Amino acid sequence: MRSEVRFGPAGRPIGYKGRTTQVCDYIKEIGLDAFEYQATYGVRISKQSALELALNAEKNGILVSMHAPYYINLCSQKEDVIKKSIIRLLQSAKAGEWMNSYRTVFHMGFYTKYSPEEAMKRTKESISKLLEKVENDGIKNYTFAPETTGKKSQIGSLDEIIDICQTFDNFAPTVDFAHIHARSGGSIKTKEDYAKIFGKLEAELGLFTFHSHFTKIEYTVNGEKKHHVLADENFGPPLIPLLELVFENGYNITFICETPYLDIDSREMKKEYLKIGNNK
Repeated sequence: MRSEVRFGPAGRPIGYKGRTTQVCDYIKEIGLDAFEYQATYGVRISKQSALELALNAEKNGILVSMHAPYYINLCSQKEDVIKKSIIRLLQSAKAGEWMNSYRTVFHMGFYTKYSPEEAMKRTKESISKLLEKVENDGIKNYTFAPETTGKKSQIGSLDEIIDICQTFDNFAPTVDFAHIHARSGGSIKTKEDYAKIFGKLEAELGLFTFHSHFTKIEYTVNGEKKHHVLADENFGPPLIPLLELVFENGYNITFICETPYLDIDSREMKKEYLKIGNNK
C-alpha cells in the first residue's frame, strides 16, 4: 500500500542562496515536498515574510513545519526561564499560523535537579499556562509537536512525549528516530525495532500519520553527541528498514532531514523510498 510520504530539509537548503520566503520554489525544483523553518535562535520572521512563505509553499505543494527556538525549558528551576520559554512558544505558534505551518516542533527542556516525574508535572503546568495565552491571543491554527530528545538529561523520552500528547489537545509527537536511537544506547537496528515505535504510537495515540526527523547520529553513554551524513555507515540508525516499514504499512509520514547535508540527503532518502516502491 502506497503511503503519503514527504521529504524535506530542516532549515535553509545548503544549495539555496535566495530569500527564505521563496525557498519552496527551490525545494520543489529539486524534487522534495516538505520544509521545516528553523527559528533556532528566536522567532525573527516578520508577519509579511511568513505570509509570503505560506503562499510560496502553497503554490509549490510544500508542507511546512516550524522548529521553535532551542532556548526553551518548560521545567526549569527558574520561573523567569519558564516565562521566557512560554513567550517563545507563543511567538512560534503565532508565526506558524502566519506561515501555515502544520506542526510547531519544540524541545521541552532538561530535568536538572528534578526527577522525571517532577519535571513532567512542572512541564504540564507550563503547557497549561502556554495554552491559556494561545487562546487569549486568538491563535486558532496550531499543533504543538514536542520532539523526542537525544540526551538523557532532557525530558523527551518516547513515553514522555506520548504522555504530553495524551494530556493536551492540539499536540502531536515529533518522532526523532536518531534521538530515540542515541538516548537508548543504539537500540534501533532492525525493521522490528522501528515497528515497536510505530506500534506504541498507534496503540497509545491512535496515530497513523507522523511528523519525524532523521539523521545518522553519534552518541555516548549520555546520549546524543553529533549528527552525521546519511552515507556514514559508522553510525545508525539504519534508514532502509524504516522506509520499508513505512511503505509496507502505508504510514503517512513527513521525514525532515537533519544531517549536515540537509537537502542533498533529503533527496537521497526520497530516492531510496521510491526505489523500495519500484521493487515491490
